[in-house]
Formats: sequence, structure tokens, C-alpha cells
Amino acid sequence: MKEITSIQNQYIKNLIKLQEKARERKKQGLFLIEGKREISLAIEADYEFDAILFFEDLITFDEINNQFKNNVSIIKISKEVYQKIAYRSSTEGIIAIVKIKDFSLQNITFNTKTQLVLVAEGIEKPGNIGALLRTADAANVDAVLIANPKSDLYNPNIIRSSVGCIFTNQIAIGSSKEIIAFLKENHINIYAATLQNSNEYHKENYLNSSAIVVGTEASGLSEVWRENATQNINIPMQGKIDSMNVSVAAAIVIFEAKRQREFKS
Repeated sequence: MKEITSIQNQYIKNLIKLQEKARERKKQGLFLIEGKREISLAIEADYEFDAILFFEDLITFDEINNQFKNNVSIIKISKEVYQKIAYRSSTEGIIAIVKIKDFSLQNITFNTKTQLVLVAEGIEKPGNIGALLRTADAANVDAVLIANPKSDLYNPNIIRSSVGCIFTNQIAIGSSKEIIAFLKENHINIYAATLQNSNEYHKENYLNSSAIVVGTEASGLSEVWRENATQNINIPMQGKIDSMNVSVAAAIVIFEAKRQREFKS
């Protein structure tokens, strides 16, 4: 079994690049996952693993070998190397190097007659994207579509803040126009969360195939969504501010749709 003890090792230096730079992740087709739960969810999602690094003070070789059944390269690392690579302080001694997936719209498949889809346009903060993915998982939506992305989905902060829900959701990326065309081709009604020409969200019927579309708190949705929406919707605000966190807003509308569907998948 290979062992790496120096942070000056070229392989380790390259892993740090993968942690820090979206450009390197895209170029090499690899990203890093930390933690048992996140890695288990990636296994369930049929991600292909390139290598596993482990720090034996926190996890044993046998634990890892039993999970991967000799199908992946396993590398023992020192405490110094582990602390250098680990993005979080509590990742249980295991780090996986994993091959990225293609987030193309053509890879989306629907297994239900009436889909419920979450669309997020131009969300920049990784924490907000992670929270949206957690919301989508909690509601068991059929797909999450990211329009005009501002962050690489394999950003360590997105994986961390989504608590692995990047692996539990069916995800695709595209421009707003491409996603609108996709939704229309699949006969999915578009409900755009915006103040302009909108109706209160709870007065709409989401029993048919529906896409809930949210944008940034700062600028909201682009005009193309407002023009192509089946109906623009708003959440009545009763306090002194006129907006809320995008993941909270998405959760409110998505779970109204789930309520109307009697929480059936």
C-alpha cells in the first residue's frame, strides 16, 4: 500500500490545487470529497472514484477496504498531509478523489408523470447553493437545474454546505434560455419567483408538472424568466424587509407544492 508523508509531494500539491481552483477541477476532471457520509452518498450516486486517502489515527484501512472492495487505489497519509488537504476539521480521516460528472440537460430523466423541479438562476454564494440542494433533497424534487451558474458545483464549500446533497439530487446546468426550452419541451409549467406582475404563491395550483424558479436576493430573476413564466409568483412579506434568503424562499414554495400533492413522491 502506498504511503505519503510529505506535503511537498507532487501528488499532494496537485490535490491542493483541486481543492482551491475550479479551473483545475475542470481541466483534470477530478474533485475531492471529505467525510464518510458524503463519500457514501457519492457511492450511491454511482460516482467513479480515482483514489482514497486515509489517516489511520481516525479510520482504519479495513474500514475503507470493506467499503470499496479493492476497486480503488488506497493511500495512507500522515497527520501533516491530512491536515494540509482536509478542508474541514472533522472529516473522519478519509478523503476521496473522484471523477466529475456531466451536468448536461440531456442527462436529466423523469420517472414521474408530474414533475417538480427547482431552478436557481445566477446564485453566486456556495452556501446558498448548498442550502438549495438540501431543500431539494428534503422535498425529493425530480431535478435541480442551475441557470447561468456563478460557482463550480464541485466547490468544497458547496459539497460541505449541501451535506452531500449534491450527490442525492439529479442536477443539470445550462443557460436560462436553454433551461426554459427544456422545461417547455417537457411540458413543465414555470413559476418564477419575482415581484413584477406576480400572484401570491399559495394561490397557484402546482398539481401539474411544475418548475419553481428562484434568483438572487440582490437582482432577482432575469427578464427572460418573467417573460416565459406560466405565472410569476411572490411570497407576501409582512415585516419591514422585502426579501428573504433564496433557499428559504425556495423551500416555502416547494413545500406548498408538496402539500398540494399530499407529500406524495
